[in-house]
Amino acid sequence: MEAAMEQWVVEIWRAVNLHWIVDVWKAINNWIPIINLLFAAAIIFLERRNVGVTWAWLMLLLLLPVLGFIIYIFIGQNLARQKVYRIRARMERRVREEMREQEQTIHEGTFPYREAHVKQYEHLIYMNLMSSASPLTQNNEVTLFIDGVKKFEALLERIALAEDHIHLLYYKIGNDTTGHRLLKALVRKAQEGVKVRLLYDGIGSLGVTKKMFRELVDAGGIVCPFFPSKIPYINFRLNYRNHRKIAVIDGEHGFIGGFNIGDEYLGLNHQIGYWRDTHLMLRGDAVHRLQVQFILDWGVASNETLTIEPVYFPRLEDADRTAVQIVSSGPNTDKQQIKNGYIKLIFEAKKSIYVQTPYFVPDDGILNALRIAALSGIDVRIMIPKKSDHLLVHWASHAYIGDLLRVGAACYLYDNGFLHAKTIMVDGQAAAVGTANMDHRSFELNFEITAFLYGTEVTARLEAIFEQDMKKSELLTPEKFEQRWLITRAAESMARLLSPIL
Repeated sequence: MEAAMEQWVVEIWRAVNLHWIVDVWKAINNWIPIINLLFAAAIIFLERRNVGVTWAWLMLLLLLPVLGFIIYIFIGQNLARQKVYRIRARMERRVREEMREQEQTIHEGTFPYREAHVKQYEHLIYMNLMSSASPLTQNNEVTLFIDGVKKFEALLERIALAEDHIHLLYYKIGNDTTGHRLLKALVRKAQEGVKVRLLYDGIGSLGVTKKMFRELVDAGGIVCPFFPSKIPYINFRLNYRNHRKIAVIDGEHGFIGGFNIGDEYLGLNHQIGYWRDTHLMLRGDAVHRLQVQFILDWGVASNETLTIEPVYFPRLEDADRTAVQIVSSGPNTDKQQIKNGYIKLIFEAKKSIYVQTPYFVPDDGILNALRIAALSGIDVRIMIPKKSDHLLVHWASHAYIGDLLRVGAACYLYDNGFLHAKTIMVDGQAAAVGTANMDHRSFELNFEITAFLYGTEVTARLEAIFEQDMKKSELLTPEKFEQRWLITRAAESMARLLSPIL
């Protein structure tokens, strides 16, 4: 009797629970259309996104109501509405003073250009100055690196010579041989009393652990992640990553470019093969702008607020005559400074435009600028990797490449490993080298940094490197492009539709 009664109670309990689950699920299903409608309204009326991004999100919410809602929660937020950087008054005064002085002399036509040909880019220089608070510096020595081993050894050499501070910011630091070599070098300097600050992206460096940095912290170094996951496996700023690569040693030497810290960047990953990238070592006043950006990012990630001290911004003797502007952009602003700099640089071209990028997924502004240049008879050459590390982006890249092939641009598929360089060269006189890819993610979602270089010597070297890379590339002709399989064309079309949110 007791057993029968117990079974009866269990059956009733199951029925009640099942009814409760069914009722909840029905309620959720009833609310999903309303929730989707609210999010759609927010995307259209409040977020101030571009049309392509708006349609991509609406399509995702329509086709995947529940999953699309979850994806939007994690990666669809507009960071421009949030106060990310808190600039101390003293730093803001310093930046504003430099801006006002250059703005006034450019307006008056009295700005003292050291190289006469740099003046032809005055409108681009002024735009970068006003939109990115980036003054033009003209006393820089620029060393180019296209090989990861040489770049890494140069970085270790400068670290070994550091006397006061080492500031490093990398999107990715590998938990591998290369990453541990860097950490050992930093530990040695921290033990000598050099102040070591290491900043890495919380998602880009997923393989690292606190244990990996313990020796450095014990030696007095400070290590911080940028936008880390506060709850394991949950990060509501998942889509907004610090993709910058900055190294500043004693405020005198700075590094900027595409190389992260890891075995693959030194060509030690046999699946990837040779890693072809472009990086710069700077000596001169442009290093001060790298320092400013590091201090700003450090203030976001750490509890330490660095101030404007002479030790961080030492007076530097003239190193060389190369003119450089350091331009930063990120999702904390709607200005899209790097993208606009690219567009203006492209429109300044009169003879040639060389572009190298691992991901070619441009928005309408970049695509139209390149299309107009090609139609105007300018020699437009685009180089992308033959084998990409992201299949969806690879398909989208080829879809956009097709538009340029049809108007006379040349496309080269780099076939000597993986091409990761982010460079633009114009007319042999101006160039851009940095961390920003030619895609929506770099222009709107990531924190990026790029050096705009004005000078025939450094640009000529970059163009010579491009032409050497052409010998290791396959020329994609319009005829070859039109011979693609039908299924490949369908994949490219679908990837292009999704490209604004890739």
